Amino acid sequence: MGYRIVVVGATGNVGHEMLNILAERQFPVDEIAALASRKSLGTEVSFGDTTLKTKDLDSFDFTGWDIALFAIGSDATKKYAPKAAASGCVVIDNSSLYRYDPEVPLVVPEVNPEAVEQYANKNIIANPNCSTAQMVVALKPLHDRATIKRVVVSTYQSVSGAGKEGMDELWDQTKAIYNPVTEVPPAKFQKQIAFNVIPHIDVFMEDGTTKEEWKMVAETKKIVDPRIKVTATCVRVPVFVGHSEAVNIEFEEFLDEDEARDILREAPGIMVVDKREAGGYTTPVECVGDYATFISRIRQDSTIDNGLNLWCVSDNLRKGAALNAVQIAETLGQRVLKKG
Repeated sequence: MGYRIVVVGATGNVGHEMLNILAERQFPVDEIAALASRKSLGTEVSFGDTTLKTKDLDSFDFTGWDIALFAIGSDATKKYAPKAAASGCVVIDNSSLYRYDPEVPLVVPEVNPEAVEQYANKNIIANPNCSTAQMVVALKPLHDRATIKRVVVSTYQSVSGAGKEGMDELWDQTKAIYNPVTEVPPAKFQKQIAFNVIPHIDVFMEDGTTKEEWKMVAETKKIVDPRIKVTATCVRVPVFVGHSEAVNIEFEEFLDEDEARDILREAPGIMVVDKREAGGYTTPVECVGDYATFISRIRQDSTIDNGLNLWCVSDNLRKGAALNAVQIAETLGQRVLKKG
């Protein structure tokens, strides 16, 4: 006996990936529904070898459905997630709406799987921000060994994190560089993204940080340990898919780089590719379509007593969004619902 699953926002980048990953991982599905806005009604999407026609989110009845994976913005989620949850369907939400609600668990299954059991507070589980998800997968096993005091992270985030509009803008501006007759001014991003980097993701806050940077701080504390100090600089780069992060970690105890490498090799969800030679590391192009979070460039930081540096790369549409949501559904099934 399997589950009745709903994918909300099935025509978007993350919704497509959710359907792909559910099929790839052979999630025990008895019935599946693909939902979208009325303007996309009837659009065909793929679920393995099956073609689904999208149904209207506005009129859909969630009664009798087990799990709904939401991949729509916060505004729409605010309207429809409570409706689904009230009908008895467990919502796994990819937006930022519920991440900081103390009654809603924020879950990365490799890090805090036990947190799914708190779902019953509101019948909702939150999926973290894409940049946070991959980082905490690497932090948790190291924290368990040597206790992290402080993290300094700089991100290099792909345009797919801004949705299809972001990907289209990079593509169109790149073509326009080679065709001076055509001009593609910034629309989705604040400045030209082609052949450029932009140190600005989401809105600015009063203290000068951006909301993306604040998210990494707040979410790391909620998922891993509230005592960890985090400071982040989040940068948009001209890469289509795959987020990268340069992470500096300060520990309470000394942790040798070789031991850290061994710990990470054994940790769930991580692939260590760390050879001190040309090409002996992973780049975002190489991680696209993969489930793993890739760790490279592990080395001591000699400027502090107990410091390490590492390079962290992951497919943001997968581990940063769709994969993590499906893994939450799997964890919920194994620990609580126990149908499949």
